[in-house]
Amino acid sequence: GEQCPGEQCVKSQAVVKYSAAPPASTFALLQEQTDLKLPPANWLRESAQLGPAGSTVLGSSSRSKPFSSFGMAYDFIDCVGDGVDVVSDSENIKKLLKIPYSKSHVSMAVHRVGRTLLLDELDIQELFMRSSQTGDWAWLKEFYQRLIDQKWQRKKKSKEHWYQKAILSKFLYYSINGDGAAEPVHSHHSDTDEDCGPVEYGPSWPATFNSSTSDADEHECLENPYALGHVTSVPKEQNLPTLFNEGENSQGLRNDFVRNILWTFEDIHMLVGSNMPIFGGGRYPAVSLRLRDNNKPINVLTGIDYWLDNLMCNVPELVMCFHVNGIVQKYEMIKTEDIPDLENSNFSTRVVKDIAQNILSFLKSNCTKEGHTYWLFKASGSDIVKLYDLTTLCEEDPEEKCQNPFTLPVAVLLYKVASNMILKKKQNRKHYGTIRTLLLNCIRLLDEARHAQIIASAHYMLSDLFQLDEEESAEEALRAGGSEDSYSEEEEEQEGDETSSKPSDDSKAIAVIKSVGELSVPEKYTSTSPIRPSGVFPVLQDKEERCRHVLSYVLKGLKAIDSSIKKETDLPSADPHTPIPLKYEVRVQTGAVQKHISLLLRPGSATNSGMIHGSWQHRLKLQFFLKASKAYYVLSDAATNLLKFGRALRYIKLALQCHDAYCSISSSLPTHVLLFHSQCLCLCGDVQLMLAQNFSNRAAYLEEYSYQTQEDQELLHCLHRESSCQAFIMATDLGSDPEYQLFISSKCYEAANDLLTSGSLQGLQPEQLEQVLKRLGNIRNELGVFYMNQAAAMQTDREGEMKCYVTAAEQEVWKKSFSFFENGMHNFEAISDDTNMALLLCNMGRLMRICAQAHSGQSDEHSRGEFSPEEALYYNKAINYYSQALCRLGGRDRNTSVWDSVNWELSTTYFTLATLLQDYAPLSRKAQEQIEREVTEAMLKSLRYCDLQTESARQPLYQYRAATINHRLASMYHSCFRNQVGDEGLRKQHRAHAELHYSKAVSLFLSLSDAPCELLRTLLERVAFAEFTMAGQSSSAVKLKTLTGALDIMTDTRHAFSLIHKELQINTVLNLLFCVSSTSSGLNRQEVKRLIGVFEPSFSFLLLQLIKMSTTSKRKSSNKDEDRVNMYRQVYSVLLRSDKTAPLVSRIALYLQLLEQLAPQTGSVPKGPPP
Repeated sequence: GEQCPGEQCVKSQAVVKYSAAPPASTFALLQEQTDLKLPPANWLRESAQLGPAGSTVLGSSSRSKPFSSFGMAYDFIDCVGDGVDVVSDSENIKKLLKIPYSKSHVSMAVHRVGRTLLLDELDIQELFMRSSQTGDWAWLKEFYQRLIDQKWQRKKKSKEHWYQKAILSKFLYYSINGDGAAEPVHSHHSDTDEDCGPVEYGPSWPATFNSSTSDADEHECLENPYALGHVTSVPKEQNLPTLFNEGENSQGLRNDFVRNILWTFEDIHMLVGSNMPIFGGGRYPAVSLRLRDNNKPINVLTGIDYWLDNLMCNVPELVMCFHVNGIVQKYEMIKTEDIPDLENSNFSTRVVKDIAQNILSFLKSNCTKEGHTYWLFKASGSDIVKLYDLTTLCEEDPEEKCQNPFTLPVAVLLYKVASNMILKKKQNRKHYGTIRTLLLNCIRLLDEARHAQIIASAHYMLSDLFQLDEEESAEEALRAGGSEDSYSEEEEEQEGDETSSKPSDDSKAIAVIKSVGELSVPEKYTSTSPIRPSGVFPVLQDKEERCRHVLSYVLKGLKAIDSSIKKETDLPSADPHTPIPLKYEVRVQTGAVQKHISLLLRPGSATNSGMIHGSWQHRLKLQFFLKASKAYYVLSDAATNLLKFGRALRYIKLALQCHDAYCSISSSLPTHVLLFHSQCLCLCGDVQLMLAQNFSNRAAYLEEYSYQTQEDQELLHCLHRESSCQAFIMATDLGSDPEYQLFISSKCYEAANDLLTSGSLQGLQPEQLEQVLKRLGNIRNELGVFYMNQAAAMQTDREGEMKCYVTAAEQEVWKKSFSFFENGMHNFEAISDDTNMALLLCNMGRLMRICAQAHSGQSDEHSRGEFSPEEALYYNKAINYYSQALCRLGGRDRNTSVWDSVNWELSTTYFTLATLLQDYAPLSRKAQEQIEREVTEAMLKSLRYCDLQTESARQPLYQYRAATINHRLASMYHSCFRNQVGDEGLRKQHRAHAELHYSKAVSLFLSLSDAPCELLRTLLERVAFAEFTMAGQSSSAVKLKTLTGALDIMTDTRHAFSLIHKELQINTVLNLLFCVSSTSSGLNRQEVKRLIGVFEPSFSFLLLQLIKMSTTSKRKSSNKDEDRVNMYRQVYSVLLRSDKTAPLVSRIALYLQLLEQLAPQTGSVPKGPPP
């Protein structure tokens, strides 16, 4: 609510986070004249109503509690770091806010955790009492005496002080209503020092704060959901152990307050501990009881005390009991908001608010280093407040390494806050910088020899901050807090006048408030600059850098663990600075490899460094080994993407060595570890496959593989404490030949597949299994292709040696290749991958064709024998596999490139089969007609798969093949027509087919610009066909018509000759200019000469026959006919007289000229002979 005395308003809100007190019961109203000097019967008994206030007012808690804020911070870890500004005992808050009003001394320890300040009383007098016994704080005592209070001595409390404490205690016990109430008991002893004097100080400073508790207190602790069971424990998700044993290091760190309150005072959020007894009664549900001497008026300090206590505990009313010399006089009830206006004690709430804001700003601006212990000190009667950095002073002390008792509690708190932030899964990455700073500061504070467990755990959490399994863009990295400072104040305020400076008289103070009066000036102190810690979370776009950070933390963590394991038979012989030799040249026989590969799934047992299973060292080592393995896996993956396959193999080797060490100390392998192991094996398989495919670069890869960083060597040394790390040496060996690497790759995939299809992983990861099966199918295809190429090479070598029989070695290689293709098919079939199945079927088809080629025996040195049945068998098998491949694909739309490839191979196989049947006809086994039928069938099927419509790179090839098929079919029917005797119907059929196919062949060759010789040959054959037809004709008119048709076909050779002429001209120019040999052209000059050798006589024969028939014709010739005959004579004459030894280009130029003359003459004549 708001406290509004007069026109002033101060915002205050209190939320009780935890209370150990029972519901408030109404206080007992004491009768007038009750003598408070007499002890009640229940005095100093345990009371839940009063809590510690009842039993401690006499002085059993007169010792300070220097760790009280830590107890609260541990219990409410969510508040620390970012949630609240201050964590402290309410008494310390009141003391700070009363500084400008009070002359008494102030001495407090201040610690920073994130944006939160922890304030604790630092009782200098008590410290020095301890110092005289232990010597721990001697340096501070000397410093204190030298700079601050040279005549320091212990001040004893007066009898009056103890008297007032005693009657307050008795008054509170009298005020308990109900069963606990009691009549006064007349004591024989007066209240002397002996009754209620201070208890002597114990010899051990921190230990004395753990006051013994009664059974009631113990029960209270058990019921309390926030009670501190352990000083800290690590989140269960990380499977890390509890860090401390109860009682061992937690002395003085218990949260002993009756209630913990989240108090918001204006804009300051505080977590405070209070022990003020609260009663019921009056006009409100809660009141606080106060005892006042009627003869002494309330002063400002007391008023502020009462007001703040009520604000913090959300108590709306104050009940004041007045006494004179211990005799009760009267009661008075005062509202909390009226307290500032009481007579003699009136104060401004706005001023108190300004004091609070100024002190907080002063401390936040100057207590900037996390892990440092700061000391806020004001001497008694002084107006100057000084702030010292005790950590720095301690480090500067030349004589001894000073012990700071706050070190461990601060380190543990930093650790707890960090682990709590990590647990908040919903928090985004912007907090990573904060967490990293907390952990680094925690590690910096601790001594590895004494606190190895916290250090190791902190290093594990640091390694966990760097995400290994995701890509992130630069923008995401920046949003994740890479560029943000960990705890910059939310609003940066410009630096105003310097309000604190180092005075000349005390150079040790880091900041000074020159006069306490300044604290009352509104906004006199502001946070002059945001906190800029050194531990900003780095922006790491580079995966490799991220992994290196992780590995450095893993290594430090493992070293911390190893330092804590004591074992006589340690491993002193292994030097972490000596590189571990890598055996990469060993070539192992396949049998040995098979045996060794079985270890991929079952790493062997290994030595143990002396850890106890289940100990924190054991559990943390498991985490570290797994983390290192993941980091090396990511490094290997990144290297693979960069095509650095030697480096990739080195990293995956280290990843598998980490896994081996994990297996050595783990009694069972969790599912997620097995899954990750299968990923490692897959990547290892990928790398080995890449090495095999890029075998020519082996020297460079070997250099990458052999290199080791210092960090990797040291980490390997840590692994060797637990295991020999030899289980995966074969899988990660850099093989000396590609066959071995392919074999290892397939074994890695097989092992990964076995992992995913058996035991606890069965059916768990269908997506991962699909990827493994795809890889397994792929490697088996690679091996199949490897052996298929080997078979082809063996065949070439054999042919070079003129051996016509197939060797046993060749057949063995075929079997190997076929077996791998078949197994690959099963893998792809299991995941319904039709495209890859089609590719494997295509490869199987190619293998069958290689087998067929191997069986093409030679009958003598120069020619091969007839087409054998073995060839036919293998070609038909090839056709079968190609057809299956097309069936698997279903249609061209599903995968255009694969479909086109298979389609081409199928067409080629049919064409090869038909060509071999035609050229090397097995006449010893089959009839001519049967062979012709088979040739025709195969040719037409090949033609069916010639895709002439689709525009692609293969379109000209298909056109050429279709033209060739039509030409071959035409030639075959031409031959049949010539050789066929008797069956006139069949001859007609053959003639029609020949004509049809010649016609198609010519039109297809005409569409190609690079096949002039083929076009010329086809046209010349067609002319010869016409000539043969004419020979069988009896009628002169029909003969003349056939001859004219043949000449018409002859004139079509112009296109072929023009292409040849152009090519020859280009060659001639090149030869003259650049001395380039004409053979560099695609034109076969010998073939051209042969064709000219056919063309000239045929052309002459046609012209001569036409001239003869035209002159002997009985039909009266027209002028037009005469002109045509004259043209024939003229052309014939030139042809006869032409120089047969002239250059080729000149002869062809002449032919073109002559054909051009004939062209208009023959244009009107119908082409081809009559049917």
